[in-house]
Amino acid sequence: MNRIAAIVLRVLVLAVCGAPLQAQASKATDSRYLYVWTAGADSLAQDYLAVYDVRPDSGRYGALVTTVPVGSGGNRPHHTEHALAADHQLFANGFASGRSWIFDLTDPVRPRIAGAFGDQAGYSHPHSFLRLPNGNVLATFQMRHDSTGMHPGGVAEMTTAGVVVRSSSAAGPGVPDGIRPYSAAIVPSLDRVVTTTTDMDQKNPHPATEIQVWKLSTLELLHTVALPPGPQGDENGLTAEPRLLGDGKTVLVSTFHCGLFLLRGLESEAPSGQLVASFPRKAGTNCAIPVVAGHYWLVTVPSIPAVVSLDIADPAHPREVSRVVLDSTDVPHWISLEPNQRRLVLTGYGTLRNRLLLVTFDPATGALALDRRFHPADATRPGFDVNGVPHGAVFSRP
Repeated sequence: MNRIAAIVLRVLVLAVCGAPLQAQASKATDSRYLYVWTAGADSLAQDYLAVYDVRPDSGRYGALVTTVPVGSGGNRPHHTEHALAADHQLFANGFASGRSWIFDLTDPVRPRIAGAFGDQAGYSHPHSFLRLPNGNVLATFQMRHDSTGMHPGGVAEMTTAGVVVRSSSAAGPGVPDGIRPYSAAIVPSLDRVVTTTTDMDQKNPHPATEIQVWKLSTLELLHTVALPPGPQGDENGLTAEPRLLGDGKTVLVSTFHCGLFLLRGLESEAPSGQLVASFPRKAGTNCAIPVVAGHYWLVTVPSIPAVVSLDIADPAHPREVSRVVLDSTDVPHWISLEPNQRRLVLTGYGTLRNRLLLVTFDPATGALALDRRFHPADATRPGFDVNGVPHGAVFSRP
């Protein structure tokens, strides 16, 4: 067969078989496992990391594979990293005890605890963990405590073994004492880090509205900026999760009071935030974790309750394209995206307190739907019950 004929044949095969081949490729990149950071079912039970089988064609979809107890309970398992890093080490915090664990997931069916730590460099209660360009981990610490009480925490760069390389305080001239570093976004192209502030202990009487901007190369605190209120007056309350968009320089910040802010001038001497979207909020509920998938912003909105998909191709003008509405008593909180961007894991409160849900996502259209295959054989509703309280959860790398 000559070269031209071979090319023609290949084109015909792709035309006829393209869809099945794409489906096979999608299956090949499905995550096999889901790792779920879980509080023990009662005060006597240990907290643990659970491993579930989530390959749809495995014949054991949703089955519990194994657990890794941490040797104690009452830690209040909270945030893990938002995605599993390439080294298969997963950082996870237990906020009540101020302890964090490093899980080695190199062998998914035989995971192990690789390390643990508490206070670091004088800071307490680590909250969020992000991977730096050099492979180390950036951690936010909520507080620093001394004889006069609790004060702003800071950020620390750590090795993947949990050893501090350097750290920097969130306190400074003009910085409110109620600042509590919560989550972060790393912006290497601008040599910046953005952190938010929400007090996990809920001891500050006024919801914080600030974000902080740091120099990535030195961890020097550069700016503390209050986000402006919106039409409802409080959309800027409790700054929560900043996310870097696909252009490598634009950052959107969600708030627990259901605002979405576009940051401007991060590299300048006067960074600012602009409210670009908001969701309804009911008393006692807070919007929560977002993820970025291509040019879509996916976020949990408990007041509906739903997971909502926004098209952010123009980040100054987001528009809703899809939502998956949950049971009225569900309170969605945590979501994390599968590496192939086909599914989300969902945990929360209310009637989601002891359950795991999966949501399907179409990266081409932004469409969301409940994964109705993800349930026990005898169940009448999607999802799996959990022996405990799941919180942070991430998919394995394919």
